[in-house]
Amino acid sequence: MALKTATLREVAEMAGVHPSTASRALNPESRALVNEKTVTKVLEAAGRLGYRPNSLARGLKTNRTYTIGMLLPDLTNPLFPPIVRGVEDALGQADYTLILGNTDNDPDKEGAILRTMLSRRVDGLVLATARRAAPFVEQLADAGIPVVLVNRVSEDVPWPSVSGDDHAGIGLAVRHLVSLGHRRIAHIGGPQDLSTGLARYQSFVAWMQSEGLEPDPRLIVFSTSFHEVAGAAATVELFARDVPFSAIVAANDLIAIGCYDVLAERQLNVPKDVSVVGYNDMPFSDKLCPPLTTIHIPHYTIGVRAAELALDMIAKRDVGAQALRLAPALAIRQSTAVPSA
Repeated sequence: MALKTATLREVAEMAGVHPSTASRALNPESRALVNEKTVTKVLEAAGRLGYRPNSLARGLKTNRTYTIGMLLPDLTNPLFPPIVRGVEDALGQADYTLILGNTDNDPDKEGAILRTMLSRRVDGLVLATARRAAPFVEQLADAGIPVVLVNRVSEDVPWPSVSGDDHAGIGLAVRHLVSLGHRRIAHIGGPQDLSTGLARYQSFVAWMQSEGLEPDPRLIVFSTSFHEVAGAAATVELFARDVPFSAIVAANDLIAIGCYDVLAERQLNVPKDVSVVGYNDMPFSDKLCPPLTTIHIPHYTIGVRAAELALDMIAKRDVGAQALRLAPALAIRQSTAVPSA
């Protein structure tokens, strides 16, 4: 048996108001125009009746689809689910639906997904794709569609962005190791064609110098991706250079796990022989053996702020090219210690 859907008129009748008033009260964008007590009555009536707005009719009136597309480079990376949850929760408050696309860091796949989303007339885009330069940037700029970047910045178009403060985060990692007495600190960096990989590498060099330590180029190896296997391969290359070090700053937690794997294969103890610091504080990083010292980034809040910026742009509120950088925090666990003699 089909379930009957409550209508706007029924909600209005239960709340004792005109349907147009009920419509304004149910729309987050026009709710402020309605008396607060009336809004409460309408929302209560909608809840009791199980009312769901007719998004098609609403879209015809406003020339919107009430959908926002989000592109991710790798959905399996534990970094992204909290960001997606933040975006989705914030959009839900405004009766928007999120559409996800996973690109696998493939430029062709990325372009195809973008074309599909644009053909479905999404009202805006949230991009977590991380390449520093992308061929579709100019097309999106010309299309005039609202775009917000998360966990990255663009060198081509001044789009608003929300991310963690990579410079401050790497500074926390370097200063923590220096405070323990480490002087020979290696860096397993991320790919340099990704904005986060480049920013964290540059920050590592700057913070080493600010601590009075000249970074040794032989102790800097770039991973081909932000994944465990690539991190392990970069760590193998680091050991092949046969230059002593007592600590590693990894560009993210997955790379740090790759470091763990290689150190274990060489029967080296973390942190007795080598201290390791990760980045992102991904779920379960505190369950590793030993629990990983890392840089905590407020990923859920990043998602919420990105969604809010996108909604502001859709509503024609001027947000400019602001780059929001949320403060990181150092999560000290058992993977770092005073260097052994």
